[in-house]
Amino acid sequence: MDNTATDRFDTSRFEASRNRLASLAYRLLGSATDAQDAVQDTFLQWQAADRQRIKVPEAWLTKVATNLCLDRLRSARARRERTAGAWLPEPLLDGDPMLGPADTFEQRESVSLAVLTLMERLSPIERAVYVLREAFSYHHAEIAEILDITESASQQHLHRARRRITAARRGGGEVDPAAARRIVEEFLAAASSGRTERLVALLTDDATAISDGAGLAKKLLRYDTPQRIAAIARAGFTSTPAKQRLAGGISAVHYALVNGAPAILFVPDGKVVGAVTFDITDGKIATVRGIAAPARLTRLTDAWRQHEPDTPLIAQW
Repeated sequence: MDNTATDRFDTSRFEASRNRLASLAYRLLGSATDAQDAVQDTFLQWQAADRQRIKVPEAWLTKVATNLCLDRLRSARARRERTAGAWLPEPLLDGDPMLGPADTFEQRESVSLAVLTLMERLSPIERAVYVLREAFSYHHAEIAEILDITESASQQHLHRARRRITAARRGGGEVDPAAARRIVEEFLAAASSGRTERLVALLTDDATAISDGAGLAKKLLRYDTPQRIAAIARAGFTSTPAKQRLAGGISAVHYALVNGAPAILFVPDGKVVGAVTFDITDGKIATVRGIAAPARLTRLTDAWRQHEPDTPLIAQW
């Protein structure tokens, strides 16, 4: 082949791995924007490499992408953002290719907002081992090659990562989709009508709520009793002219699945301006997350505009 044909062939080999690399990078970084940047940097390194000497392109690309993500996690900027208490994973609409693979429970759980948040407790190397093993089923020998560590070290990192995530994880197993939707609809109805007692009854005794304050707060806002969560939900879900102006108009409120979890989306004129996600345990809501920082909703909005939504739960909010 001439050089042009070779470049086209090599580009097609990279494109065949793009979605998998993006999914890997998203799990490692918790940010779709950062994941896309890491994948682009991987492509630039692929273009600059002596590709004729690369025997297994998939393995080479995985190694480069993983280590680029580790560099980002270890950077001073990332440490500042993530330790300042103002960081939440970027939510993605179900069906987004960046969420795959999703064939097993472990793969689906590894991309949930709950586990992405818990992975912040891991060191970058523990996070990489956990993702490569749990989400992509790499053997320890392969992980050792990707991360330039020993197989024994890989096994130890995985053991520590699993122990830390298991100790902090709430609940277990997957929730029946119909039951999850019913619980979320009841929560929305109770919050919209101001029924505090019903809201409290829908929450676990140790429920927590986390909000990014629409990106305006320096730190995440946290509420840690059912009564406080009910009060803030009742206030937050009540529509007012001021909230409509802030949202950019009258919103439709839709039910959706975000990172595999039930969610409520506030959508004026096709733009998602707020996402509220729910973790459900034993038939009750254990965690509520409110994400409204515009920079965290860009990809979700793009996906929503290509999505055929159900009838909104509230047509005009």
